[in-house]
Amino acid sequence: MSDHLMNTYMRQPVTFVKGEGVWLWDNQNNQYLDALSGVAVNGLGHAHPRLVDTIAKQAAKLIHVSNIYNIAEQEALADKLCEVSGMDKVFFCNSGCEANEAAIKLARLYGHNKGINTPEIIVMDQSFHGRTLATLSATGNRKVQAGFDPLVSGFIRVPYDDVEAVRQVALHHPNVVAILVEPVQGEGGINIPKDAGAYLEQLRQICDANGWLLMLDEVQTGIGRTGTWFAFQHTAIKPDVMSLAKGLGSGVPIGACVASGKAADVFTYGKHGSTFGGNPLATAAGLATLNIIEEEHLRENAEKVGNLIREGFIAEFKGTQGVVTVRNAGLMIGIELDRPCAELVKMALESKLLINVTAEKVIRLLPPLVMNEAEAKELVQRLSVLIKTFLSQ
Repeated sequence: MSDHLMNTYMRQPVTFVKGEGVWLWDNQNNQYLDALSGVAVNGLGHAHPRLVDTIAKQAAKLIHVSNIYNIAEQEALADKLCEVSGMDKVFFCNSGCEANEAAIKLARLYGHNKGINTPEIIVMDQSFHGRTLATLSATGNRKVQAGFDPLVSGFIRVPYDDVEAVRQVALHHPNVVAILVEPVQGEGGINIPKDAGAYLEQLRQICDANGWLLMLDEVQTGIGRTGTWFAFQHTAIKPDVMSLAKGLGSGVPIGACVASGKAADVFTYGKHGSTFGGNPLATAAGLATLNIIEEEHLRENAEKVGNLIREGFIAEFKGTQGVVTVRNAGLMIGIELDRPCAELVKMALESKLLINVTAEKVIRLLPPLVMNEAEAKELVQRLSVLIKTFLSQ
């Protein structure tokens, strides 16, 4: 590894040089099963031919022009996102933290427009919203915040999946303008509300009663991963603001802050911007991604294969001491153990399998949406052996 890279990642000792579908090959020509998809980015897998063709053709025509001009590809992707979400307007950026930063700025501006000089946003314990200073401050993980004080003020933290705690904030904090919440907490350990639909619906009701914005961080849950375009579509509600990134460009960096109703026109000329956001290359990749997911029925596949994986692990771990639970929302899968298990990442890599451990005790799987049933069964079989070996040590 180069001595000139900052030590911001504890990188695994492998260098990948090519991929196809759910498979990767390293520079020694070893083949790996990818159950992480670049942390929920490569939803189409690796080297999807239609995506590759779109990117190549667009790069040959136009990669970047400024947002001071009309960009046809950007307009087409905005139209498609609003079509599949039922929302109204889109701001394009380059990443999930930028999308959340835009949402936070939008909420503050919304508050100021209502005459609230110190607007506050309710956020959740165990959440993760990014690593910019504002999104880091909104994040509910002291470990990733450590060393960056003073944090940005204006956030009120409550337990995740606790509607009553939100109601109590409403009684005592008159400057609240919004709730920012993940429908499923990814970095927090694949935390799924006990009744996910009821949770979001009750938050929607509280926001409506108080004139707040409901802002959903769908950076990890969005773009088909949970079996619908967006996780909120498992419910009867619609957010005012939604942040997207990760799977939107299938590896080409792109983020989006999507707004609806009263939130759609909060940003006006000069209030926000991005040099690279929404450039022709990124938005062409985004539009191709949405079209491929739709035409190849990958949302339905995510739900079917995700449930197959969960059921496979439940069967494999029946009677196994040390496995607390197996849970999933489509192809967001968490296997919670009763002990820290970061060691499993290295064990899996040695077995030519890519996984992740988050929240110390949760094995997180985020396979590509293109994973088929045979590949899913292979994932279950290979990882089950490793987990049982780990637990028996």
